[in-house]
Amino acid sequence: MLEFIRKRPPAEVKASAVGRVVAMAHGARSAAWTARDTGSLTRAGFMGNPIGFRAVRMISEAAAALPLICQDHVTRYEDHPVLARLKAPNPMQGASAFLEALYATLLLSGNAYIEAVMQDEAGGVPHELHILRSDRIHVQPGPDGWPQAFDYHVGGKSHRFSADVVCHIRGFHPQDDHYGLGPLHSAATAIDVHNAATLWSKALLDNAARPSGAIVYRGVDGAAASMSDAQVSRLQEELDSYHMGARNAGRPMLLDGGLDWKPMGFSPSDMEFHKTKEAASRDIALAFGVPPMLMGIPGDATYANYAEAHRAFYRLTVLPLAGKVLAALSRFLGAGHGADLELRVDLDQLPALAAERDAQWRRVSEATFLSASEKRVMLGLPALASEPS
Repeated sequence: MLEFIRKRPPAEVKASAVGRVVAMAHGARSAAWTARDTGSLTRAGFMGNPIGFRAVRMISEAAAALPLICQDHVTRYEDHPVLARLKAPNPMQGASAFLEALYATLLLSGNAYIEAVMQDEAGGVPHELHILRSDRIHVQPGPDGWPQAFDYHVGGKSHRFSADVVCHIRGFHPQDDHYGLGPLHSAATAIDVHNAATLWSKALLDNAARPSGAIVYRGVDGAAASMSDAQVSRLQEELDSYHMGARNAGRPMLLDGGLDWKPMGFSPSDMEFHKTKEAASRDIALAFGVPPMLMGIPGDATYANYAEAHRAFYRLTVLPLAGKVLAALSRFLGAGHGADLELRVDLDQLPALAAERDAQWRRVSEATFLSASEKRVMLGLPALASEPS
């Protein structure tokens, strides 16, 4: 769900009947996050989890690399102030870095905030664009329930942005009116399982060089006996020094004085632990909309081949996300250039959709009952100013 923030109508203009109720319900809250806050989820699911990290990077990098076009109902622009601003949003970022950070922020928190720095009061395209960290933003609802300001908190200080200089893009949240829900929140349980399985594997690796089994003491004459405390301590020290850790893997053990080695294998529950980790990996990929085949996760046979999975990744995940973000940017940046200004993806330049594009062009070109302008509109091009005779 997208929420484009511009100047709100004056008080005498009619607003939603539930607006004031929403404002009362959220006025006392400074944030909508539960115990699974954005900072903790980002550390656990992105910075500390390879599946979540790769899923976010795959989607954000693919979406940021999409070729863009800017047009209205008459003209497709090669050069336009909106395109120029996206190519150089601020002195520290180019178009690719800016869009990648924008998409990644939306995936991680369900919210993305863009600050517009205006050069003067004349309006038009902003002088600079900056992405604000979503975990530092608190929405301040107005009397009508719509956000009237955004408070940015960092280092014990706070700065208030007016609503007309911030574009808030948010994912759909069924139980929150002002904050969005991202795929990282839905994948949180699977991420916890995956991280726990990784820690278990690491602990097993640290102890794998110690042979899996038990040392039995039968005494010097073979009769049942107990070891003294000094003997137990000495044996434990030797095991820790010479048979623990990856560098000592496979090192033979020398036993004397009535000691006997009894090997033991993995239990069935230990053997199932690896399958649990693979299942959690698929759940994480599913929450983000990345086919597990593209991430090298075994056990998935949803798509017949890699090309089909790659095409589904763009059609079902990358393009819908890019469409939402570009629609918000079109309204935010193009407010002073006509209501019908549109930023969208140039599907004709996507190699992943080349087969679909060729089939569509062939169907449209063979439709003799369509005029040239109608064919152009069907292909996403502006209609001709006048039909050729």
